[in-house]
Amino acid sequence: MKNVVSDRAGRTLAERHEAYAAEIRALLDAALAVMRTEQTIDPRVSDIVRTAGLSNQVFYRHFKGKDELLLALLEDGRERLTATVERRMQRASTDAGRVRSWVEAVLAQARDANAADTTRPFVANADRLTAAYPDEVRLSRSRLVGPLAALVGEVAADAVYHLATGSAHDAITERRAPTAREVDQLVQFSLRGCGLGD
Repeated sequence: MKNVVSDRAGRTLAERHEAYAAEIRALLDAALAVMRTEQTIDPRVSDIVRTAGLSNQVFYRHFKGKDELLLALLEDGRERLTATVERRMQRASTDAGRVRSWVEAVLAQARDANAADTTRPFVANADRLTAAYPDEVRLSRSRLVGPLAALVGEVAADAVYHLATGSAHDAITERRAPTAREVDQLVQFSLRGCGLGD
């Protein structure tokens, strides 16, 4: 009898987990859609839930407020970027090539118009989110910097992170795409700083 109860409870929890995961994904996707459509860095909860086809009750079941949703979006975006960075670094055959891959992947956010539109709200809200959720933002950032730090050490990786993300964020805020020459200059500067340049 114990197994039947445990199995049923497990099945119910699995179904609820799938339903909640689908709601969260819908809210995240809706928030991005609202920010893109309305060109806003501060979407309203009412617009997000309407776009998602859900209710305020569902929103507040998963998020305490809008900033928590933006943090979840930031983490989701960083996870995707980290996966892209790791794939590009794995394809490179030298340490210099891996550093180049990392820098280029970060700057690609500013070079691609869709990625820049998606990233802009987080650039604009970065300080607010960091102040409200310092541990979460630090952990998200460390995941992105991790592959680079394993290669060149934490100090050099941190410097390259600030150089690449700062340049990307400036370009995104100014609504301009860095040129290939600018990207190459940043790569060369990063390589020299890591002791891998000419």
